[in-house]
Amino acid sequence: MESLKDRIVFITGATEGIGKACAIAFAKEGAKLVLTARRINVLNDIAENIRNKFNAEVHAVKMDVQNFDEVSWTINSLPEEWKNIDILLNNAGLARGFNKIHEDDKENWDSMIDTNIKGLLYVTKEIVKGMNARNYGHVINIGSTAGHMSYSGGGVYCATKFAVRAITDALRLDVLSKQIRVSSVDPGAVETNFSNIRFDGDTGKAKNVYRGMTPLNGDDIAEAVIFCATRPPHANINEMIITPTVQANSFFVHREE
Repeated sequence: MESLKDRIVFITGATEGIGKACAIAFAKEGAKLVLTARRINVLNDIAENIRNKFNAEVHAVKMDVQNFDEVSWTINSLPEEWKNIDILLNNAGLARGFNKIHEDDKENWDSMIDTNIKGLLYVTKEIVKGMNARNYGHVINIGSTAGHMSYSGGGVYCATKFAVRAITDALRLDVLSKQIRVSSVDPGAVETNFSNIRFDGDTGKAKNVYRGMTPLNGDDIAEAVIFCATRPPHANINEMIITPTVQANSFFVHREE
């Protein structure tokens, strides 16, 4: 295992769910954290809790991945001691709505595309430039089983996750001559605030997604991310797909009624 002690880890979407769980998991390993999200008050509380509980160094900064100028300024204005980012965790992502394409709202599409594709590209571009110059780094993208199999009602969300998969593969080729690893962790059903956002706060619909099953949780995905990050330098986990035991793919889930 490669030690993560004093490695600088940059995490997007760190205020809840997988992002928050990963921040805690990296802190337990002794890493230094740059945590970003839009809700700075929530982010500051999480950062302070991690500092106190794990004696970790944490730099929290407000950043909206949808805004390229803000992303570029945030990354390039980091204090000198935080600039040499070792690991980028592209976690920020969302789904909006569950409608057929011809019945959906353009605003939902824009939100998903701007966050899941363009946001990931913006952050990756600015951070990988530094990794490339230093000839070292690791990019870990949070994908989805939706990037392997489309389903009705999720056409655009699936398209964004197929895009994450394509970007991950292409980036791995782009940096092949450098000591930069590129990985993707692609979960199935994970019970976080994801479904509440997707269904615009309708908790009934959100809970129904996980009805009759034991879904994954943020800690499950964080363990997978840490596994990717702690492989020896000569080894790279290209892709990891994780589902609940009762979920075979996006279509087939066994539910106890």
